[in-house]
Amino acid sequence: MEAKENPLVAGKHRKSSPLVITLRTTGGIVAGAAVIGAATVTAQAAIDAAPAGTSVAKPPSAAAAASVGAEPSRKARASHNVPEKLSGDASKSATAPKAATATQAPVKAEPKKPTAEDAIELAKSQVGISENGNGETKFQDWYMTTDRAKETLARDGGDLEGYNDAQWCDMFVSWIGERLGFSHGIGSDAWTVEHAKWFEQQDRWGDEPRPGAIVFFNWGGSENIDDIEHVGMVIKDNGDGTVQTVEGNTSDAVLIKERSADQIVGYGYPDYAE
Repeated sequence: MEAKENPLVAGKHRKSSPLVITLRTTGGIVAGAAVIGAATVTAQAAIDAAPAGTSVAKPPSAAAAASVGAEPSRKARASHNVPEKLSGDASKSATAPKAATATQAPVKAEPKKPTAEDAIELAKSQVGISENGNGETKFQDWYMTTDRAKETLARDGGDLEGYNDAQWCDMFVSWIGERLGFSHGIGSDAWTVEHAKWFEQQDRWGDEPRPGAIVFFNWGGSENIDDIEHVGMVIKDNGDGTVQTVEGNTSDAVLIKERSADQIVGYGYPDYAE
């Protein structure tokens, strides 16, 4: 989480709440019967009308009603399938009833994944943004509005306003993921240690400086994930033992830096499009 490049300061982070949608659908049964009678002196006849057609609307499938997470989302960018309209037409016929069928739910395409280049360009577009006189940025303000912030507060303790005074390097990385609609692929947190562990749990942790990778630092050269102090994003491997990065909370701003591989604990690899 940090970025004052102070080896004595450690980072902080957080997560998002699931959304549940309950769908109800009703069916109707239409039935009709008519009896027509006529009488004469010698004979009478009775005619029974055939029942009208019936139809019952079926509820949408669980898949159609499922909530798309975020992920964390974004913010939890939660994207939900809206229940499709169910229609049925009970056609009356004197010979054979017809049952109407429910319309098919539209197939919802998965959100488009950004590329590593998309993430890098967005991060670089923020270079120069710095803290105001109170030590606050738009990245902290944004994080405080998210469901993820409530989750990380429950995990780490403290109060919501405390994020305004917290190191914001990881909130910057989380903001990038949210703006790309890709929080589920980059992760969302305010604590660098927990964010790195999330990548490790996703089997997307390693030591190769790929463009767009999330890079975690320890200024003393520790390779222990619990000693992580700062986070940024890789722009490129310089090929000389250094890595070019874009980072938030570095000298109180978003800056492009050249970092020694000796200060890098490891890399988290977002699930970018190829």
